[in-house]
Amino acid sequence: MTNAQVTALQYGFIAFLALWTVVLVPQLITQLARHGELRLRSIASTAAVLLYGCMTLAVVFLPLPGPGTRRLSQTVQLHPFQWITDIHTEMLKHGSQWFMTQTFQQACLNVLLFVPLGVFARMLWRRGLIGTTLIGFTASFLIEFTQVTANFGTAPYVYRIFDVDDLMNNTFGAGVGWVFGALLLALLRSPVHVQPARRERVHLAQTR
Repeated sequence: MTNAQVTALQYGFIAFLALWTVVLVPQLITQLARHGELRLRSIASTAAVLLYGCMTLAVVFLPLPGPGTRRLSQTVQLHPFQWITDIHTEMLKHGSQWFMTQTFQQACLNVLLFVPLGVFARMLWRRGLIGTTLIGFTASFLIEFTQVTANFGTAPYVYRIFDVDDLMNNTFGAGVGWVFGALLLALLRSPVHVQPARRERVHLAQTR
């Protein structure tokens, strides 16, 4: 992870703290008014979604281009699986292993970036695999489109590439997250089996 990405994450965390402070108070008031108590699971879920959203937006949009930033020579990449070719090029140029190349690591980060979205879609929003995949694709496309429009004209020029591989990897990551969320729900819902000897001891203790 580069220094720029670390700095972006720091800004994302600060944004999360500011946003959660604004959201938390109304949420607490609403829960007390409706249920007469605080529901920590709902509060934690809201915090997790906000944290993920702030961190993700910070990573994909920050840092903004400064005065001395060099402009991109390419702003659109529409060849699927171009990252595989780029890995081969890096290996020939630097003599490194494929899993050590920057391109491979970036592809993995693009997949991992959308895994939490898939988990949220399955566990919080009760979406199916197809619905989760569509959510991942739509979110990734909106990000890529925003980048290629220079943040809808608010940035001085395009500083991130519209990459079809990023779109594919993000969507795949959402699907992986859905599977992980489904497995986690299955584990949480599975009954706890008590060993026969333990059940017998509990029964004897209750009859005494």
